[in-house]
Order: sequence, then C-alpha cells, then structure tokens
Amino acid sequence: MSTRTGPQRYPGASRANWYQDDFGGTAMEVDVVVLHTTEGCSLPGYGGGAMAPNLTAVPDLAARKLRWYQHFDIETSSRALANLRGGVETNTLNVCQVELVGTCDPKAHAKWTSAGKDHVFWPDAPEWALRGVARFLSWMHEEHGVPLTGPAAWPAYPTSYGSKNGQRMSGAKWTAFEGVCGHMHVPENDHGDPGAIDFTTLVTYAKEDLDVGGDETPGQPSGSKVPAYPGRKCFRDGASNDHVLALGRQLVKRGFGGHYKVGPSRDWGEADRLNVRDFQKSQKELRGDADGYPGPLTWRLLFS
Repeated sequence: MSTRTGPQRYPGASRANWYQDDFGGTAMEVDVVVLHTTEGCSLPGYGGGAMAPNLTAVPDLAARKLRWYQHFDIETSSRALANLRGGVETNTLNVCQVELVGTCDPKAHAKWTSAGKDHVFWPDAPEWALRGVARFLSWMHEEHGVPLTGPAAWPAYPTSYGSKNGQRMSGAKWTAFEGVCGHMHVPENDHGDPGAIDFTTLVTYAKEDLDVGGDETPGQPSGSKVPAYPGRKCFRDGASNDHVLALGRQLVKRGFGGHYKVGPSRDWGEADRLNVRDFQKSQKELRGDADGYPGPLTWRLLFS
C-alpha cells in the first residue's frame, strides 16, 4: 500500500455524495488524472457509489462555473474504470478519476440541443468550463506533482470508442504513464470519453493558473508587475512564511483587514482566511469561489 502525500480534498468540493466510507479503496500516491464524461446532464448516482470516480464536475450553466463533488480522497482508488482479472491495474494504479457532467457524443449533443436540454458538449466546451477543469489540473500538478502532459491523440467520439483508432495504451505504456489522459486511453476499457476535448487549451489554461509571476496584469500600467504567486501550500493550516505576511499587508492596504485583531503576521490563520474571503466576495471573478484560500487568480487581483 502506497503512502499518500499532499491534501486529499479538493478545495470547495462538496462531500454530499461521499462513497469512500462504503467502498474503502486502496491508498496510492497519484501521478495520473483520468478524465471521463458522464454522458448525462446531472450528477449521476453511480450505482450508489459502486462505479464512482474520485470527483465529479457539474456545470452550473447559469453561474458559468463548475460545481465539484468529491466521492473519494484524491489518493484513494475509485471505481469508474473496468479492471480485468489477470491484467494490468487500472483503478488502483496511482489514478485520480474525474467525471465531467455532459457529453462527448455529437449525436447526443444534437438531440439534447434540439430538445432544449441544457448541457455541455465537452469537445466544444465554453471557456469557463475548460478553465474550471484546468484549475483542478493545476492544483493536482502543484499539490501532487501530476505532470501537465498527456497523449497526443484525443480522437473524436465515436471513433475514440474501442481500440481501433490507436489511442488506447498498451499495458506497459499505461503502467509507465504519468500525466493527464482520458478514459479512451486506458487499457482494458472500451469507452471513448471524453472524445475530442481541447486538451491543448486545458494545459494552456492550467499553466496560466500556475504561472503569474512577472507577468503584467491586464489593466495595469505598462511595467507594473504582480509578485510571483508562491503556491497554495503557503496558505494552508500551520503555514508560516513571508508570503502570508505580504498577503496580509496587501489585504490591509486594499481595505480588507477587518478580521485582524492586531495585524497581519507570518502565520496563516482564520483571520487571514476570512479577510481573503471578504476580498474574494468583492470580486465578480471570484464570488463563486470565495473559500478564503488564495489561488493564483485571487493573488493576481489582490496585487493588481
């Protein structure tokens, strides 16, 4: 059994549909993310959890954001992949699985559109949806070291179904793989999801989410720079560093220091989180994700 490292809960994800207590799972040190699509428009029941992934992302079309549900810890095996007896390991091979609610099937997309059924067609997903997935991938890269790389081929459904299009990995290639792939790439499986999702754009957005240091911020005067974002690990319980102090001072400067009794310090605490949350609530780009923990976008906007 592998040793788990890093945070096991994705920030902001609901545990209203938590299945780990019922199905257990194998502890593992994750280095792969597998993307699925549900081929439906709402949060699935997953057979009471018997076929559940680690997380599900449900598009909130009105709010233009993804709502996340976590079913298993990040580094506990989930149950959404086929795993044949005597073959390679799939669910338990260092894999975190994510279901994206919607479809990759052009026929389903056309049928639902004709019927007025709101949904996301993931091969042509809106920018906000792709950025929501990318934000998760950047978090997995930063917190668990999952490489922001993946297979070159992301064929469109239904050619992605089965193994005839050459995208399915061999057992040896799968065992050695690290990075981000789709259900259609996993051996011993025949599903073709997530089809032709724009993987290049996902990686671009994920890298943007991580790399803000030294970049000029839109709307700032030429030459004005945002200090490098130090990473989410600097703003978690027990953290003590100069970045927390810089954050606190900037919050006070911007008028969001109301929860400090004395003033900002190097030690991350509840007053910091509440002040960050107040700042996030003041920004339209952050209002839906006001959890009080500064990510790259919060940092960029705060220091703009």
